[in-house]
Amino acid sequence: MVGAGAAALLTVGLLATTPTAAAQEAVDDRPTAIVSLGDSAISGEGAGDYENGTKGENGNWCHRSNNALVHRTTVADETINLACSGADAANVSLADTSHYTEGSQARRLIDVAQQYRVTTVIVQVGANDDPAFADTVLDCIAEWFNPFSSGCRASLQSQWPQRVAAMAPKVEVAVNDVKSAMSQAGYAAGSYNLVLTSYASPMTENMDDILHGPQGCPFKIADARWGRTVAVPQLSEALRGVATRTGAKFLDFSRGSEGHEACSGYGDSSTEWQNRVKVDPWAWVTGGLDAIGIHMAQESFHPNARGHTQLGRCVTEFVNSGRGSAACVVGSDGNLHAV
Repeated sequence: MVGAGAAALLTVGLLATTPTAAAQEAVDDRPTAIVSLGDSAISGEGAGDYENGTKGENGNWCHRSNNALVHRTTVADETINLACSGADAANVSLADTSHYTEGSQARRLIDVAQQYRVTTVIVQVGANDDPAFADTVLDCIAEWFNPFSSGCRASLQSQWPQRVAAMAPKVEVAVNDVKSAMSQAGYAAGSYNLVLTSYASPMTENMDDILHGPQGCPFKIADARWGRTVAVPQLSEALRGVATRTGAKFLDFSRGSEGHEACSGYGDSSTEWQNRVKVDPWAWVTGGLDAIGIHMAQESFHPNARGHTQLGRCVTEFVNSGRGSAACVVGSDGNLHAV
């Protein structure tokens, strides 16, 4: 026979080990998700296989690719891409903006975070703000056509640090707004991974000295070297500072295409992770007359599907590592690793 004291202890033990109704209700059985926000580099511009409705239809040129890096991660049940080609920091923030017919990415994140249990949010933005990366590339291409020019780096060397510095506070606002969006969706700080990334260099000086222009990389060799070794690293360091100030994790992509940049394969592009100049004459099929011009070439100098696969691989390693910062670097096996 169990004594009264033993029975009381047994009762207490059962109460201690049996989940209460409140605890059972607190279990979150929603599918987990990783969500990407930002611009063309993360939307999947250049990787092809774009989602219907983002290929120029009714003015939407977001070019969200089914091959985008977020869809190449393996850290959650669902992968969701809210990024849009050409977006700037304001388009990611909670501001009342519109870009290619779409509103605030952070506001849309609130809805996603209520539907799913978001475990990771990855943000890549800033290049379309003061650095004006696309316009800068076009300026450098124009200098290649001028045989008397010393190249675009001559003027950019003094301008670039100022542009990057002006960009940083705008990205900081966007990242803080992403945190606010997650808070509005009911998430406590630290209950999910917030990752800010930099950008992989699309160009390199390691290309055919004579034929690189006709091969699809019309840049002066010295300009390409400056872009890879100075401009992209400076942009990366500015974004690292933003991550530090906002409490986000930081993943450095600046070397993410090393040895696989556009035209690094000389006459063979099959080993490259970045697109060369790429013109899509069929863009008008969905985009109509609006496609004529920049939209036909907007895939140029963006990561291709191979590049996104590698970047997604690195993101997976980084998130699983639990670290606060790392860099994506090509390892001895030829793949990107978070180191």
